[in-house]
Amino acid sequence: MELGLKDKVAMVAGASRGLGYAVAGALAREGARVSMGSRNADAIKSASERIGQECGAPPLGVELNVADAASIESWHKATVERFGEVDLLVTNSGGPPAGTFRSFDDAAWQSAFELLVLSAIRMVRGVLPAMESRGGGSILLLTSLSVKEPIGNLTLSNIMRAPVAALTKTLANEYGEKGIRVNALVPGRISTDRVRELDEITSMRLDIPIEEHRRQVRAQIPLGRYGEPEEFARAAVFLLSDAAAYITGSTLQVDGGMIRSAF
Repeated sequence: MELGLKDKVAMVAGASRGLGYAVAGALAREGARVSMGSRNADAIKSASERIGQECGAPPLGVELNVADAASIESWHKATVERFGEVDLLVTNSGGPPAGTFRSFDDAAWQSAFELLVLSAIRMVRGVLPAMESRGGGSILLLTSLSVKEPIGNLTLSNIMRAPVAALTKTLANEYGEKGIRVNALVPGRISTDRVRELDEITSMRLDIPIEEHRRQVRAQIPLGRYGEPEEFARAAVFLLSDAAAYITGSTLQVDGGMIRSAF
């Protein structure tokens, strides 16, 4: 299948590790010119070099704080200067702290809003004018299975991910006539550092061995295993590509069947 991604300019946030790194690598392997952003300057430099060694053309690695408007603007500017206007955008960030409702004060709620919601809004706002003027583009918002089913002990994530799902549908409705597609991608239990950290937190909270907790999680997944970042990345690349030209406003689950809701 021809995906039509060769020489497309792609921005991928949160790309020094985990899902963002996997998506950036998959796009680079398809011939896209990739700009990777991450908060840790050394980590994003190393990540871009690893992908470059594999693909031949090194991505641009930029230090990025997604909770800071100026940092997002600087990343976008560096991308355009290096590659030209952006065709593809992947919004992504780390997750907020785990905890129950009474664990958090106003500052924690504000921080989670800036990390998960306002960051996506700002990244999208940066690329839309050029996409409009050029007659198209593809935007993918990475979110969480909590938009389908709230997750225990992840109150901040449960509440702040929902607006991202609403943003996806709203943007798709508003910009479809401009040729701009907007979709969301929901990971289930994917083997990333973040999921391993959450497994450790949950096992300690429940006072059970971590392998027992993971066994219990696997038992809830019809495919019987955690997913791999590369499996998630392939779904992302498809949604961003011309092969998905008639898909917009959708939320795709990459979860091995874990999410039980019918819609």
